[in-house]
Amino acid sequence: MSGAAVPVLRIAVIGCGAFGRNHLRVYEALTCLGEPVEIAAVVDPNPGARESAELAHGVPGYRSVEEMLAAGLELDAASVCTPTIHHADAAVALLAAGLDVLIEKPIAPSLEDADRILAAAAEHGRLVQVGHLERFNPAVTAALPLLHRPMFFEAHRLSVFTPRSLDVDVVLDLMIHDLDVVLALANSPVREVRAVGLPVLSREVDIANARVEFESGAVANFTASRVSTERVRKLRFFQPHQYLSLDFARQDLLMIDVTAAASLTMQQLEALFAAGKNDATDAAHPSQGLSLRKIPTEPGEPLRLEIEAFLNSVRCRDVPRVRGAAARDALALALTIQGSIREHRERSGL
Repeated sequence: MSGAAVPVLRIAVIGCGAFGRNHLRVYEALTCLGEPVEIAAVVDPNPGARESAELAHGVPGYRSVEEMLAAGLELDAASVCTPTIHHADAAVALLAAGLDVLIEKPIAPSLEDADRILAAAAEHGRLVQVGHLERFNPAVTAALPLLHRPMFFEAHRLSVFTPRSLDVDVVLDLMIHDLDVVLALANSPVREVRAVGLPVLSREVDIANARVEFESGAVANFTASRVSTERVRKLRFFQPHQYLSLDFARQDLLMIDVTAAASLTMQQLEALFAAGKNDATDAAHPSQGLSLRKIPTEPGEPLRLEIEAFLNSVRCRDVPRVRGAAARDALALALTIQGSIREHRERSGL
C-alpha cells in the first residue's frame, strides 16, 4: 500500500529584488524537480519588480503583505526578502496570519524589532528561520563534527563595491555572516568587543575590523570590506592540536595536525595550505614531512540547502537550524560592534 501523498506547501515571496529573485529561482527549481512546493504569490510595492515576478512565475502579485492576506489565499509559509527595515512589519503580519517565515539576514535592524518577531512566532506557534546561509555551506557542515573547543578564529569577508544593500553598513551586510558562524562554533557568551571601521564609498561603514573575546577564552578577529578589489570568503580557526581553514566560496575545508607542526610559524602553515589546496584528500609536504588533510565536502548551493531545510522544518515542525533566537544573538553582536566603531571614531575625531 502506497503512503499518503505529501501536501504541497504554498509559498509567498515578499520582496522581488535581488534576494527575492533568488528565492523565487530556488522554489521554482524545486517545483520543477517534483518537490511538493509551489510559489503562490509575490509581494513588492515596486510595480516593475512585482509585474516581472508575476509574469515569470505565473502567480498573483500584491503591493503589500496586508493586501495579499486580504485576498484570502491559502498559504503555508513565506520568504521575507524586503529591505531590512521592513522585516519586522512583514514577518509579524505573516506570523499572525498563521504562516511560517524564512527571513533574510539580518533578522531585523534593531533588537526591539527582532523581539517583536520572536514574540509573534511564540504567540502564534509558528516557525522562524533566518537566512544566515553560510551555516548551510558544505565546508561549515563538514567542520561541525571536528569541533573540540576552538580557541582562535580569523574571518575575512571581502567584496567589490556594488549598490546593493546600502541601507545597512558592512557589519550587517557582510560581517554578520561570519558573526553567526563563529557564535555557533564558539558556543560561548561574548565577553568583550573592540572594533574600528570607516565609510569609503557610501554613507555607511564600508570596511570594518572587530576583535571579539568570549567567556570561554576564545578570541575571534573579523575583517569585512565591500570596497575590496577581490572577493574573499574565508574562516580559519585553531583548536587543541588542530588548525582548520574554511573557504566558503570554494566550499573547501583543510586541516593540519598542529601537534606535529608546533614549531611552524603561521606563514609556514599558510604556505602548507597553499601548496595543498588543490590536492587530493591527503597531501604530503616533502620538506616538512607533514600530512595535510582536505576534508571531504558535498558541494551544494547554500541558498538551496537553506530553503530545503526551511521547507523540511515547516513540514515536520522541526526546530530550524538557524533559529530566530540565534539570529538575534548575531544581530546583538553586530550592533555592539557598530557601537564600538562609533566610539572609536569619536575618540579618533573621524
